[in-house]
Amino acid sequence: MLTIRHSNDRGLADHGWLKSRHSFSFADYHDPRHMGWGNLRVINEDRVAPGKGFGTHGHRDMEIISYVLSGNLAHQDSMGNIKGIPPGDVQRMSAGSGVRHSEFNHAAGETTHFLQIWIEPNELGVPPSYEQITVPTDQKKGRLRLIAAPGAQEGAVSIHADARLYAGLFDGAEHAELRIDPARKAYVHLIRGELKVNGELLKEGDAALLSDESTIRITDGKNAEVLVFDLQP
Repeated sequence: MLTIRHSNDRGLADHGWLKSRHSFSFADYHDPRHMGWGNLRVINEDRVAPGKGFGTHGHRDMEIISYVLSGNLAHQDSMGNIKGIPPGDVQRMSAGSGVRHSEFNHAAGETTHFLQIWIEPNELGVPPSYEQITVPTDQKKGRLRLIAAPGAQEGAVSIHADARLYAGLFDGAEHAELRIDPARKAYVHLIRGELKVNGELLKEGDAALLSDESTIRITDGKNAEVLVFDLQP
């Protein structure tokens, strides 16, 4: 079964310095029909104004992934990491037993646009940890490149969760097929452009929620960038 959730159906938060679209209930946006999908709990599409950001705050027992689309995200945390996250990088922070961090846009005159993703872990209380990788464009072009998975797999960041996250770029005749266990759930989030998922059209910001499916087929891309999640039920 495949259900489409359109971009404009997401929650919207406008704080002036921060404009955010929430795929699932988050902060002041609450929709009991959209509390998560499988163990995917949060996808926030955030746009942070120059010189602004999220002050120091804490997390526990969550796998947090940042996927930067434009600009640069400055990260600092209680583990001693001070990093800049540019487009093309994937950042993973395992909050585990507890971590504090901040995220800012220090670039003058440039909005930082990124996706904030939370996945519920399958192991609680682990020591907090941080990882960041660069995924070149050519590794995502016309294919689904694994970018987050349990353990060290295929150059992906390692998460303490029963989930796998893929990223891809598709245009024209480029296509991909991903086999999944029909007992699991899958989630496809279209970042930009348009494409078809199992024959159904998605446009920028749309998502496809899949259950009882054994294959995810990505076709008919038009300048498309997409994330595909393989999730526990």
